[in-house]
Amino acid sequence: MTTSDQTTSPQGAATGNRVRTRFAPSPTGFIHLGNIRSALYPWAFARATGGDFILRIEDTDVERSTQAAVDVIIEGMAWLGLDHDEGPFYQMQRMERYKEVLAQLQAAGHVYPCYMGVAELDALREKQMAAKEKPRYDGTWRPEPGKTLPAVPEGVLPVLRFRNPQGGAVVWEDKVKGRIEISNNELDDLVIARPDGTPTYNFCVVVDDIDMAITHVIRGDDHVNNTPRQINIFRALGQEPPVYAHLPTVLNEQGEKMSKRNGAKPVTQYRDEGYLPDAMVNYLARLGWSHGDDEIFSRAQFLEWFNLDHLGRSAAQFDDAKLRWVNAQHLKAMSDDALAPLVQAQLAQRGITADDRLPRICGLFKDRCDTLVVLADWAAVFYADVVPNEEERAKHVTDAIKPALATLIEKFAVTPWDKASIAAAFKEVLAQHSLKMPQLAMPVRVLAVGTAHTPSVDAVLELISREILLARLKNA
Repeated sequence: MTTSDQTTSPQGAATGNRVRTRFAPSPTGFIHLGNIRSALYPWAFARATGGDFILRIEDTDVERSTQAAVDVIIEGMAWLGLDHDEGPFYQMQRMERYKEVLAQLQAAGHVYPCYMGVAELDALREKQMAAKEKPRYDGTWRPEPGKTLPAVPEGVLPVLRFRNPQGGAVVWEDKVKGRIEISNNELDDLVIARPDGTPTYNFCVVVDDIDMAITHVIRGDDHVNNTPRQINIFRALGQEPPVYAHLPTVLNEQGEKMSKRNGAKPVTQYRDEGYLPDAMVNYLARLGWSHGDDEIFSRAQFLEWFNLDHLGRSAAQFDDAKLRWVNAQHLKAMSDDALAPLVQAQLAQRGITADDRLPRICGLFKDRCDTLVVLADWAAVFYADVVPNEEERAKHVTDAIKPALATLIEKFAVTPWDKASIAAAFKEVLAQHSLKMPQLAMPVRVLAVGTAHTPSVDAVLELISREILLARLKNA
């Protein structure tokens, strides 16, 4: 794609052309919720506007980048339904293109070789800090009219530095942070190619955004300091920058920046723990964006409502209890038929194959569950052996109740196997033994499903095969 496909206003906003956003992670570790939110918003903006969402893998950190990390990024996005229209593109596969643009910049006088070594640069910075000055490259090798440059040292390969404009300021209207103005005098001449010719991050990003006609860059605010440098490179290449929206940090429950080091989990772990993709999208959307007081919404509603004007300016804090609550609301709202295959997948991991009872089981228990794993725990008692809770067994399955249990077993052996008939059998036994419902229902629940706390006992028993139930009750 060429830049001729894109028309921009002086502020970088698209004028009559298609919105194009991107997610550009570095595959240097697993992707966590803080990272994936930086994918959610550009994806949502592209979908809300009928635009395109591009996946780009920024893998120039060769030593730390791994294919395993790439796989987890793609797997996590696929699970959440954050589908991309183009990509994934890999920066390491675009090196020739970067070198081509570097040559153009060098020919135009925007780039120059710098022979200052690492030790010399470190010494310069130490001197500056000792003098209470901002540590920065001092322009020793920057060519200027009438300036004599130092002699080129033998056997030293130079870095290439971008000739940053002097004087004036870089100004942009950030869609989250508002107007940001950075003086060019605060910016030193950025290294844009290493001694071996490999281009650096800030340069590659600009070339990619131009070639891919990106109109809106929605990313974490840890990139704010990169933005003025990137804008100046855009302009040196004769292009106006895209619209920027820099998202505040996501904090963990301890108020620290969410990171692997601080205990963040891979996105895929939430899948394994039984969270629903739509619930995760709902929760993540609210970590930095709002639509009035709406807490629970569908994916379709989110895309209908989403825009960049309601992105929050303050850091959002992850709350595990809130996530579980949101997931519970989505579980309750799902149809039993839609839930069943998801629960079956959980059961299959336990070696259990469900049958056509599973949708009804899901319907009976979903209001009590906050994850698919918890729902699968309930479903498992209808297909696998049950070990009653010993404390509850001792409390409810007493010698005093065993005669009534024996009568109930006799009734159940000949009762038609439906909810109404099961309820009628209970009533007969209760009357015969002068008992109240909890006195008999509690021990039946403990023996039938392992715990005294279940939905309506007749509704539960109806879903257990008669033979299995009788065997469990006889085990009193």
